[in-house]
Amino acid sequence: MKRIIVILLCLPMFAGAQSLIGGKNVIRWNIGSLALKNYHFTYERVIAKRVTLSLSYRTMPKGDVPFKSQLEKAIESDDINFSNFQMGNTAWTVEGRIYLGKGGMRGFYIAPYLRFANFDLSTPVKYTYTSTSGPTAGQSFSKEANFVGKVKSTSPGLMIGWQIQLASKFVLDLQLLGGHYGTSKGDLNFATTLNSDEQNALNQSLKDIKADPFKFTYTVNGSGAQIKTDGPWAGVRANIGIGFRF
Repeated sequence: MKRIIVILLCLPMFAGAQSLIGGKNVIRWNIGSLALKNYHFTYERVIAKRVTLSLSYRTMPKGDVPFKSQLEKAIESDDINFSNFQMGNTAWTVEGRIYLGKGGMRGFYIAPYLRFANFDLSTPVKYTYTSTSGPTAGQSFSKEANFVGKVKSTSPGLMIGWQIQLASKFVLDLQLLGGHYGTSKGDLNFATTLNSDEQNALNQSLKDIKADPFKFTYTVNGSGAQIKTDGPWAGVRANIGIGFRF
């Protein structure tokens, strides 16, 4: 009888301890993104024993491009000034997670997701022309056309990872490996007044840009130039997140 009474008296304390670990929500800061100058936050909520739904937001202020050498290899052109190339981006990701262990937002998971991203670009294109008329006839000039605009992408993907319960209300999320593949469209503009010599030179520089597998089209006229891109979009994911569970 005494044991039963002791157990009954302790039940409220056991329940309180469980409530510290429980909670159907997690707000997570994906700290691994800081290496790429990104700020990435996620809200995750349980919708079934082993299933959660999450929404994440990522932003990177416009500036120098990480892994610039890889970009130079992807876009084969001596006419793009990669030292002044700048990019910023934002992305929303909708993700469903299936935890394969006991559930409760803990353990190994697989996660299908859909990402919507916007990339804000400043792309300087070099061109050189020789004046054919006026007082500068015969002189050569080197200039840059700074194309400014956005590339938008939509990409479904799949990720695997492991989420660990830490102490009372904290979790460690190891996003081990993920990848996505989808489509993109871009629209970049350069607005200025161009004479016929400048138009011909800029047109030749744009013609020399190799952007496979993207469909790359452009127009040049006296009011400036426009670039449009259309093609596939791919990326990989891996991250480390620290979250608060409630």
